[in-house]
Order: sequence, then structure tokens, then C-alpha cells
Amino acid sequence: MRYIFNFPDIGEGLDEGTIAEWYVEKGQQVSSGDALVKMETDKVVTDIPSPKTGTIVAIYGKVGETIHVGNPLVEIEIEGVEGEAAQEEAKTDFTTEPIEEGAGVVGTMEVAGNAAFLPSSTEGAAQSKDEENKPARKSLATPVARAMAKDLGVDINQVTGSGPAGRVIISDIKKFHSSFGQASMEKTIIPDQTELVSYEPLSQIRKAIARNMLESKQQAPHMTVHEEVEVSELVSVRSKYKAIYEEKEVKLSYLPFVVKATALALKKFRTLNSQLDMENERMIFKNYVNMGIAVDTVDGLVVPVIKDADKKSIFELAQEINEISNKAQKRTLKLEDMQDGTFTITNYGSIGGLHANPVINYPQAGILGVGRLVKKPVIKNDNIIIGTVQPLSLAVDHRIIDGGDVTRFLNQLMEYLADPISILMD
Repeated sequence: MRYIFNFPDIGEGLDEGTIAEWYVEKGQQVSSGDALVKMETDKVVTDIPSPKTGTIVAIYGKVGETIHVGNPLVEIEIEGVEGEAAQEEAKTDFTTEPIEEGAGVVGTMEVAGNAAFLPSSTEGAAQSKDEENKPARKSLATPVARAMAKDLGVDINQVTGSGPAGRVIISDIKKFHSSFGQASMEKTIIPDQTELVSYEPLSQIRKAIARNMLESKQQAPHMTVHEEVEVSELVSVRSKYKAIYEEKEVKLSYLPFVVKATALALKKFRTLNSQLDMENERMIFKNYVNMGIAVDTVDGLVVPVIKDADKKSIFELAQEINEISNKAQKRTLKLEDMQDGTFTITNYGSIGGLHANPVINYPQAGILGVGRLVKKPVIKNDNIIIGTVQPLSLAVDHRIIDGGDVTRFLNQLMEYLADPISILMD
């Protein structure tokens, strides 16, 4: 019996993914747990395993295409499953129950038949001219074709289907979009200016950034406070231990000190380590500190999380920051690396910039922006000297946190950074 395996819900609210690489092809034998396809989501790049053992008889989607959760990925021929047994298999909903051991994700499978889903082998199937020209108010279409039409902004009911029974298939959508989309573009573009712009589809990460930034600004009234702290002693401590850490193949930046100081300050000011639950009219205070670290990659901004940051040493934090940064750049972060952050730090100063108004990683209560270290005149013991100044920008959800708490939190944080030994003594 044939089964269709749909793109599964892999958690974290992901509703679509882009095909990065196929590991299988039509006619290939697979076992339960074998990787079928590599999918890029707005958080991670992950392999989707096969839920069953059988033969691949159809593959839906090409590399670069966007597939929505619930749309078919592959069709599998499973030997020895017929009749009522097949129907029982088809009723199994793996969105609520784990699939076979080793598979690692969840999804749904359905019995193929009655042209419910069109195998890729019939993508170009011919039909009679009467069927081809027959208009339809509501087009029949494969799920993949419907998803593609939605992504391209095509009204699928205007597309003439060339598949069996007039079903709209992928090639119909592409043809329609190519002809009518180009004609529409030519009407709106000034002659001889068609090369002044270029187009590139949004990546999954960029889509997620756009959604999350908009949600944060709409849901949380931001308040941002800027401060500066003189950190010459911190510079001295880091300089002393930098070579020692390098011998252990760990790069020591200033960020581990900022993470540790922030985590300790959060333990004293719990409102900044909380979130607002309006639905149940309550506050949720986190009794642990999981620090999100915004990492700039060629694909966009990602925020992996350091768990229990308050309990880790400077060496452990430096080691973990190096690891998650490398994984972010290589796109090897897993979902568990991105989950359950309670507060976020964005270190834009590593590239440049002094102060900013960072956007809260909603539904968290705050985000700390760390600017570029600068040398400037400072006053110590009534004398003007050259000091090293660390700019800080703290944005908070003003529904949760008042100005007084923001200032007190920053004062505590600056005390830690100005006297790094206090981080170890507190």
C-alpha cells in the first residue's frame, strides 16, 4: 500500500520550510529513521527522517521550493500492508503520537489513491483537449501546487490545469506565473529601467526576523535606557587570561563577562527575567537564567541560548559562546539550542556602533545591547584620565518594568563590569 508522508510539525510554531537537499530519489529503498530530506526552517536546518520502511515512489518539491507543514514530502510503498490494515495505518495521526523509534520528528501519513495527491511521475500526464479547456470555478490542485500558488500570489482558480481531470499541477503554476506575472510587471516598469532592480526570495530566517520584529513592536511598548561604564579593570583581567584561554583553544572576548554579570543581575531583579501572561492575567517569573545570544550570520540574525548562564564560570561561558557562534555560522544549530531563552544580549559592538534601541525578543521582558568599547576622558578621584568605556543599551517591556527597576538593574550590572572580581565574589 502507498502512503504519503506530509511535512511534519517539528515544533516552535514553524509552519513552513525550504527544501535544502534531497537524500533520496524515486525507486530508492528506505528504512524507518533514514533521512529523507534536509529542510531549512526559520530557526534551524534539520533532516526529516522516514517514518516507515519501504520504497520511495514519489517525491514532492524541488530544492529551493517552500513546503508548508501538512503538505506532502514523499510517497512510500509499504509492502505487505493491504485492506483494513492499510486504512488503520492511514488513520494514524503522528502529530500527537511519536513515530517509530529513531525517526525523531512527527508528521502525518495518508493512504494515496483516487488522485488525492498526484505522484511526481504523473506531473506531465496528458489529457484530452476537452478536459484541458474546461473552465472551473474552483480548481482541483495538488497540495504542492496550492502552496506554490499562495507563495507566488497566484489565484489558482484562474489557472488551467493540465493534470488528470484538469488538476492544477506545479508546471501549470510556473507557466501561469511566468506569462501573466511578467506581463503585469512589464505594465508597471518604466521602459529601459528593468535592470535597475533585482529580485531575491526571502529566506526562512529573514521571514522569521520580519515576523518576530513586527510582533515585538506591536505587543510590547519598548522603553530604552542608555548608559556607559568605565571598564579598565575588566580590560586588564581579560588581557591577563586571554593567552591562557588560547592555550586551551578557547577565545576569550568581553562577552562572557557581560553574560555572567547580566545573569547575576537578573537573579536580583526578577522582573527583567519574566514575561507577561495577559491571557491568564498573571506574571511568569523565571527561576533560571537562559541567556539568548544574538549571532550575526550571512543568512540573518539567530539567537541560540546558553542554559543556566548564572551557574557557569567565565571559562565555560567563553567555551559555549564559541561553540554556538560556530554552529550558527555553519547552520548546524538544533531546535534545542534555540529554545527557552529568558533574556537576550545583542553584541552589535563587535561590529561597530555605540548605542542602539534593540528590539525585545518577545515575549521576553528585556534585551541588553552592548556597544563598541571606546577610549575617552573619564574622571577618577577628581582627575581626568584616559579610560575605556563600555556603552550599554537596555530595552524593556514597559508594561512589566518601571524606570526605577531599569536604572537599579543597570547600576548593578555596571558595578559588576567595573569590578570584574565582584562577579566571582557575589
